[in-house]
Amino acid sequence: MSDPQQSQNEGAEETFISHLVELRDRIIRAGLAVIVVFIGLVYWAPDIFKLLARPLMMNLPKDGKMIVTDVTGSFFVPMKVTMLVAFVIALPVVLYQIWAFVAPGLYQHEKRLVGPLVASSYTLFLCGMAFAYFVVFPTIFRVMAHYNAPLGAEMTTDIDNYLSFVLTMFIAFGVTFEVPIVVVLLVRMNVLTLKKLKEIRPYVIVGAFVVSAVVTPPDVFSQLILAIPLILLYEAGIIAARLIVGKQPVAVEDASPPSS
Repeated sequence: MSDPQQSQNEGAEETFISHLVELRDRIIRAGLAVIVVFIGLVYWAPDIFKLLARPLMMNLPKDGKMIVTDVTGSFFVPMKVTMLVAFVIALPVVLYQIWAFVAPGLYQHEKRLVGPLVASSYTLFLCGMAFAYFVVFPTIFRVMAHYNAPLGAEMTTDIDNYLSFVLTMFIAFGVTFEVPIVVVLLVRMNVLTLKKLKEIRPYVIVGAFVVSAVVTPPDVFSQLILAIPLILLYEAGIIAARLIVGKQPVAVEDASPPSS
């Protein structure tokens, strides 16, 4: 006669192993999606890096150029840029694999929320990167060139350092543009109320300038470029929370946990 406790433990172990196998398969599929896009783009890696470097090159003095201080930098830096572009392009597939893995454990109302949440987060992150590329980079490089001119200093940079700088800016502005999503989630999960969000507005404004001072170059104009959008996006999040969360209460019939 089998021990019920032993059978229960074996069942739990089999379930855990099956989840690990599924997680491995999801990770492999997500990784393959990125690799396939990367292979499709790798031929144009130098052109992709030139496109990334365009905001800087347009603000360098006449005959100005970027430099390479690492022996392998001229090869690996364009490859890194291409891999990052491939990841951004394949990100919907990666997010879908994550969604497919966690969806069985979600409540029905959570499933309805995740789809729009992921789509809007991806879109806002891309908007943040576009804002950094088309607005922030040209402005910062123009300001830096203006500071260098009176000193008689030649404005050049190593391609690896340039990549690190633009990645920092992309992440900073991509995350900044996620602020409305964060605000909506905080209200949706009853962590904060709309009244509380309005009360902490002065602290958010101060925090926005502190973050911009840490992330951006040490000139006032560059800091304003990040701080002002951060404040405006916080206000947009409050408006979105009032419109979305206030009109979509959690249904009582959805409150039961998902079946195993």
